[in-house]
Amino acid sequence: MSVTTIQDWWLSLSEEVVTYGPGFLSATIVVLGVTVASILVSWVCGLLGALGKRSSFAPFRALASFYVWFIRGTPTLVQVFIVYFGMPQIGVKLSPITAGIIALGVSSGAYVAETIRAGLTAIPRGQMESALALGMNPRIMMARIVMPQVFRMILPSLTNEAISSVKNTSLLSTITVVELTLYAQLMIATTFRPFDFYIAAALIYLGLTSILSQLSAYFERRYARLS
Repeated sequence: MSVTTIQDWWLSLSEEVVTYGPGFLSATIVVLGVTVASILVSWVCGLLGALGKRSSFAPFRALASFYVWFIRGTPTLVQVFIVYFGMPQIGVKLSPITAGIIALGVSSGAYVAETIRAGLTAIPRGQMESALALGMNPRIMMARIVMPQVFRMILPSLTNEAISSVKNTSLLSTITVVELTLYAQLMIATTFRPFDFYIAAALIYLGLTSILSQLSAYFERRYARLS
């Protein structure tokens, strides 16, 4: 490859970054915002689901079991459609981003629920009985003794679920949320260059998931030193 060819390629690449970079940046910000919000929703749903499945109150246990069974047995894309297209039929109309956050959060929450439940099961019952015998109420026991240990054990699984949440934001392109996938599709429709834009979107997704993986590894090492 000659110097002139390299210079032409670099100039072309620079022009494309200037032209399409802001759009990709905006789409990435949307992905990050939706991911963070859906992860928070999934943690709430997951904790409630896990506690519900361990509840001594049969209706709570049945409701939590149905939630986990239904969500894990149906495609996430169908769940997105139910929230965005189906809910207006019963009078609940949501914006695309709000519907996407709720759908992805509730969907991920079922998997988080099973992860938390497995973590709770791994805690020796003797620890809980000892805490209660010392006069600690169940809420404080869960917050100070049980959940810190559970979080340490399930951190890798939570990271995997967070990575899935990043990738699942691409499903929201079907309900007009302009995230990375839809932005790439819009640019392809005008430039007819699918390889370039899909590769660019894939690299950004790869960068985001790689950062999450590195953060998880850091916290795992940190907790290992503290234990």
